[in-house]
Amino acid sequence: MSLNDKLKDLRASGIDDAKRAERIQELNDLRVNLLGKKGPITKALRGMKDVPVEERPEIGTLANNVKKDIQAAIEEKMEELNRKLVAKKLEEETIDVTLPAQPRKYGTRHILNQTIEDIEEFFIGLGYRVDAGHEVEEDHYNFERLNIPQNHPARDMQDTFYLTDQLLMRTQTSAQEGRDMESHDFSKGPLKVISPGVVYRRDDDDATHSHQFHQIEGLVVDKNVSMADLKGTLEALCRHVFGADREIRFRPSYFPFTEPSVEVDVSCFNCGGEGCRICKYTGWIEVLGAGLSHPNVLEMSGIDSTVYSGIAFGLGPERFAMLKYGVNDIRDFYLNDVRFLEQFKGVN
Repeated sequence: MSLNDKLKDLRASGIDDAKRAERIQELNDLRVNLLGKKGPITKALRGMKDVPVEERPEIGTLANNVKKDIQAAIEEKMEELNRKLVAKKLEEETIDVTLPAQPRKYGTRHILNQTIEDIEEFFIGLGYRVDAGHEVEEDHYNFERLNIPQNHPARDMQDTFYLTDQLLMRTQTSAQEGRDMESHDFSKGPLKVISPGVVYRRDDDDATHSHQFHQIEGLVVDKNVSMADLKGTLEALCRHVFGADREIRFRPSYFPFTEPSVEVDVSCFNCGGEGCRICKYTGWIEVLGAGLSHPNVLEMSGIDSTVYSGIAFGLGPERFAMLKYGVNDIRDFYLNDVRFLEQFKGVN
């Protein structure tokens, strides 16, 4: 067979193979096998030395045309296969815009954080500042500066976690009182501060107790501060948290760092004072402890107790949240059960 006929046969078979290809890889293999340096066209052209000189231009032109025709057939088929791949992908990835969208779940702040932030905003509105204090505290500030010396029975009620002889995990945010009083400049106005944060005690974990919980301590020191100021402040707080119709009452109590000391009850927000299961049929619910700052506490901070007086109160955000939202077990706040936490999304 002449070289001319070989080239024409290669063109016909190459174009036919390109048209029958079903995969892009087949076309790539065909290009390499036919048009590569080791392909049959290259081999056929090596026989040009046996072709008469006068026929070589014609054979050379034919060889170039064969290459171009096969290349064109491969590229045409390549475009066809690519179009089919794109069409198939578009069909598989088609989005039905008439279908309802899948709702996106959003988280929320923990109910204790919401409760604490709500109380903080209330007191900031009354001119208080927020000072969270230290979770690792000195025995001196946690006990002694609060009129609880060594061997005082009140220490047994707050048995805590000691890190060294003088360092401990604070048992109450009241520990910040001494630091705030000794650093305050009364020439610039009264001291009004709340101290929110975590406290630690060796309590047994049960439905109403935890070895770790939150407290918010409030302190006001100025001239002529009285129990009337305390009652007005706490009444406004309870109405803010539990409802506009709430009333409060004071009952005598004892705390080493206040004198006189009181337990504070709020009229039951569930029954309006008529008596129900929540208030144990008394019409009142205990919510916090408070009192006038003990003169010893003021004097230990370098404040003249004959000129200045103060009010102090401490509340538990867990207790406030339990009462407000009807939570029966304090441990529910710490279990991170999404089913429980989702109930309080954006409640404040």
